[in-house]
Amino acid sequence: MSEIFQLPQKALRILHGYLRLLWVRVTAMGILGIVTIAVSQGIEALLPVEWQSRISGAAADRLLDLIANGMLAVTTFSLTVMVSTYHATASQFTPRIHQLIREDAITQNTLATFIGAYVYALTAIVLREVTWLGDERALVLFCMTVLVLALIVWSLIRWMQHLQTLGSLINSARQVEDITRTQFRERLDMPCLGATPLTGAPPEDGIVITAPETGYIQIIHPEPLHEAAERMGVQIYFLEEIGSFVFYRTPFVRVTGLEDDDEAREELAELVRENIVMGDERTFDQDPRFGLQTMSQIASKALSPGINDPGTAIDVINRSGRILSEYRDETDAEDSPPYPRLHARPLDARELISDAFWAINRDGAQMVEVQKRLLKVLAGLMYHPDTELCEAAQEAATDYLHRALDAMDWDMDRDALQSVLGDKLGDAAGRAGTERST
Repeated sequence: MSEIFQLPQKALRILHGYLRLLWVRVTAMGILGIVTIAVSQGIEALLPVEWQSRISGAAADRLLDLIANGMLAVTTFSLTVMVSTYHATASQFTPRIHQLIREDAITQNTLATFIGAYVYALTAIVLREVTWLGDERALVLFCMTVLVLALIVWSLIRWMQHLQTLGSLINSARQVEDITRTQFRERLDMPCLGATPLTGAPPEDGIVITAPETGYIQIIHPEPLHEAAERMGVQIYFLEEIGSFVFYRTPFVRVTGLEDDDEAREELAELVRENIVMGDERTFDQDPRFGLQTMSQIASKALSPGINDPGTAIDVINRSGRILSEYRDETDAEDSPPYPRLHARPLDARELISDAFWAINRDGAQMVEVQKRLLKVLAGLMYHPDTELCEAAQEAATDYLHRALDAMDWDMDRDALQSVLGDKLGDAAGRAGTERST
């Protein structure tokens, strides 16, 4: 029964990806504008004749002209704002934010509404000129045009409100935090993408499937892969994780239990390459580590000498700490995995902490306020119920403390930094301070 839902889940994932593309929403709204005119005439034909003549065609013409003239200018202005925001966020924060700004739902819906209204008005004007929409049947057209105007006004109000925060540092950091937390929760709710955790080395026997191109592993569709594994009676091991950069013809999947059949091997290899999506850049989908790295890059950019904004780094540290506090060990899942014939590596707590904080510790090693906040967050993570995360936080705090103490020249800064951890690291902090003094 579960196989029935496998392909629809993949289709919904692909559809969700397409719906985040601007041209898809714009095209859909343009088509909707044309369909609205056809529907309005169908409704008009159902109304009594005496109702149809209550509104003259000239009234609708004035509104249509207003929409056609105004939407072109408003759309041009909105596109200019959007492009300017792209360049500003890329230069001030990190180019990786460009993906989120590009997929901003409010921006896309606003542009789609403006262009859809323009297509609606333009189509109606053309049909009016060729007398397909006569004056005797303008009531519903007028009412539809008023509704379109109301939608435009509502979109303008929402757009103006959105422009107050679009591209700002706080809003951009919040967007990255939200998408990272979402992907992090989805990953933990479906540990290892539903596959069996691969904690050791993969088997050495079996066949190897190589990467079809050089690039990042962006998305893995586990449903069809597991269906094929069950049908062929094989085990599939993912040698690379989502977000890994792999080279052409390097091994990235190993299959065991496959019969010595060239046709079956070719079929399975083609299926694997179809359901492991690769591209030239990392994406936030299924990749919470990329979100943590993006936030870390925002903090590193803020710590550069040209910007010198430690407050932003502190804000990013807090946001990353909130995300990591939701960590759970993927190998401790009580239920059996939904795709037991697939094997994927679980998230590693040490790698997650490194993704979030290592660059901040390196670039802000001399800033006592940044290092104090970083150590406080790591100290808080030491109280986490997961043992692996606690140990990873303690190891990172020890290493980061050593680096910070070595970079600081003032004894009072070093003393203040060592006092943050208190007794948590005990002799480790004291030894670091002694080594620096000598």
